[in-house]
Amino acid sequence: MNRISFNGSNGVGQQAGYRADWAASVDAVNAHYQPLATFPARFEAFLTGIKALGFRAVDVWTAGQLNWAWATPEHNRIAHELLVKHGLSVTSLGGEFGETVEEFERACQMAVTLETRLLSGTLPLMFTDRAHVVARLKAYDLRLAIENHPERTPAEMLEKIGDGAGGRIGTCVDTGWYATQGYNPALAIHELRDHLLHIHLKNVLPGEDHLNTGYDHGEVDIRACLTALQDIDYEGDISVEDHATDHDPTEEIEQGRALVNRYFGT
Repeated sequence: MNRISFNGSNGVGQQAGYRADWAASVDAVNAHYQPLATFPARFEAFLTGIKALGFRAVDVWTAGQLNWAWATPEHNRIAHELLVKHGLSVTSLGGEFGETVEEFERACQMAVTLETRLLSGTLPLMFTDRAHVVARLKAYDLRLAIENHPERTPAEMLEKIGDGAGGRIGTCVDTGWYATQGYNPALAIHELRDHLLHIHLKNVLPGEDHLNTGYDHGEVDIRACLTALQDIDYEGDISVEDHATDHDPTEEIEQGRALVNRYFGT
């Protein structure tokens, strides 16, 4: 069954008041959530906001609300308890998972604590020590869905997936990034169907700045992407993503969830 999830990166602009660039917005999110003394109340407020928009699942964002770079086992434990309390499942740990063995280990341990088996994002370590990455994915019973950012085509992504490590490594299609790179996202879904582990459903404005917008206002044909997922009998989860830094995307996200729900009524 396809779960429809809230992408944690959607909250990137909130702490900066939607008046800062990406880097400054990320810094503000981390500064807000990192202190352990205030983490329980602030993370719970984040979760109740997600539920208010009609979501019952979330992609926890490693660059923001729960960052393996600063999260202690206590942060992870509290986050898990609050997720259970509010009945929210974790579809994936999303973001970046480290350049070193130690960093990747912390990301894996966080995923296991949050009871997700999917990492959806980027992992520089995979391109310097693939054997170690595959071994740790097996040890933790995790899968890695590589998200397209610099990759311009599905062919480039397939080169990085390689043999797929027995199903441990696949891709997370970010529809917005394929559009920014000038490739049809719906076509990418079809071409990557045999390796598709997750999808970040995102719309962007034309241009190279990758500015996020609502599903009805950008250059991605969101409905064509949803139809493509139906055509390939996609059984994974769908992450609603709109990480705007220049405006509050709350209403757009709520409308986006409703649209996806009409195609995948879960």
